[in-house]
Parts: sequence; C-alpha cells; structure tokens
Amino acid sequence: MVSLSGFGNCWKACPVMAISCYDMVHYGHSNQLRQAKSMGDYLIVGVHTDAEISKHKGPPVFTQEERYKMVRAIKWVDEIVEGAPYVTTLETLDKYNCDFCVHGDDITLTVDGKDTYAEVKQAGRYRECKRTQGVSTTDLVGRMLLMTKAHHSNMVNYQQHTDNFGKGATAHSPWTGVSQFLQTSQKIIQFASAKEPQPGDTIIYVAGAFDLFHIGHVDFLEMVYKQAERAYVIVGLHFDQEVNRYKGKNYPIMNIHERTLSVLACRYVSEVVIGAPYAVGKDLLDHFKVGHGSRLLSVL
Repeated sequence: MVSLSGFGNCWKACPVMAISCYDMVHYGHSNQLRQAKSMGDYLIVGVHTDAEISKHKGPPVFTQEERYKMVRAIKWVDEIVEGAPYVTTLETLDKYNCDFCVHGDDITLTVDGKDTYAEVKQAGRYRECKRTQGVSTTDLVGRMLLMTKAHHSNMVNYQQHTDNFGKGATAHSPWTGVSQFLQTSQKIIQFASAKEPQPGDTIIYVAGAFDLFHIGHVDFLEMVYKQAERAYVIVGLHFDQEVNRYKGKNYPIMNIHERTLSVLACRYVSEVVIGAPYAVGKDLLDHFKVGHGSRLLSVL
C-alpha cells in the first residue's frame, strides 16, 4: 500500500514513523533511523516528553528540547513529532498517514510491563530493524562510570591491552577499553553522504575529538554550516591516542570508529577525515582546497 499525505504544501509518498525516547543519542539511534528511512520515502520521528519517559523508565539524561534538536540533526530525519505518546497506537499512525512504524529488535515496555507496540503489531503495521551491535545507552553510561585509566596506557604497555582485542566477550579496543563495536567499510559507506564539493561551495574545515556526540557539537556544526550559503563542511577527527594526549584520563569514551559514525550522521557534515592531524598545515588545507572563499575552524 502506498499512501500520500500532505503537510503544508509538501506531499510525501509512503511516510514511515519511528517513535522512541532518543536519550543520549548515539550512532546506534542514527543507524536505526537510517534503516527506517530506507523502508519508505519520508521519515517522521516521534520523541517522547521528559514526563512520559520519567513515568515509564526514569528521568532522561537530556531534556526534551535537547532530544528534539539532536534528532532533527540526524540527516535521515525529515520531520519530528514533539511529545509523541509513549504507547504507539493506530490513531498515531493514522494521524500522520503512516502505513507502519519501525523500531529496533529490543522490546519496549510501559511501567506496568506492557509492550508499547502491541496494538500496531497486532494490526500488522509494525516493522523491525536490526539493532547496532556493540553500543547502547546503558553501555555508554557504563563506560563513563567505569572511568578506567588503564586502557590509555602508553605504547610500552600497548601489547598487554591488545591481547584480548577482538576475542570473545571480553574483546576491547586498546584505547577505549570497554567498546565492543567493530567497524566495517560497509557501515561507513552507509553513513557517508558521498557528495563531492561543487563549484561555488564554501569548503569549511573543523577538527576535534567530537566524543560522545552531543547537543553542543550539534549547535557548533549548525553554526559552522550557516557560515556560508552553500557550505561543504569537512570534520577532522583525531585518533584516540591524540585525544587522550590532550584530554587525559580515560578519554575518549568512544573510539575513532564510533566517533566517525556519530559525526557522519549529522546533517550539517559533508565529509569526515579519520585520524586528522592535530596541527593543521598548508598541505592539509591545499588537499581539501580550503583556501580563498573557504574557512578554517576548530573545536576540541
């Protein structure tokens, strides 16, 4: 079934809906929305209020306004519904003329233990997408609480931290010790825009860690993007070792592969340089044609 719905003066074929808390938005959420968008032509995302989340799960880390803005910044999202109900009903789908809603393969329950998607599942208007292995909100909170320093030891002790790399349930990155995420070239391709700068574009280069991609990063990148009428924003990401050198402690919380996907999912970003140098030199600027009419900014 293909449906058409009108929002203002714009018509969308086959709108799809995804509804969730979207607290501490990470690349796993982005990947879920990427998959949801691939199932239709127009993606509408419902985000719960703080009150609804507190009632069913406990208080969220970020406010609803912050969560609304984080979701809007994900490049596969066409429209968001603020204050979407915690229990997804047929009435909600019909209101936005969506044939079905999409959620990950983890079950979501109300405070009294009921499946929040039971009604739409029974009606055959529910689709499931694969959860991104190796990351979850709980996982990221655990990394921050752990605050271990051992996995950022110097290169003399590097080997002792790589003995378990990629092996079994205890596998970890030597630089972000508790990360279970394994990057693939296919995943980067799925997240990348694959757009080259065009004549007349203003090429803007920014660099930093962009660890635990958050509302401050979104605000910064939006500001950068608005520096020109046609901005082509390139984000340089420092390797984990470099980030640890200038931040210390157990930083970065997310490894270079995770940070790459987090930044690529942002609608204000055109390209990412993986392992960008800390010092920005003429060769780098010339390579990306950051020169006359272009700009250079940085964030750490």
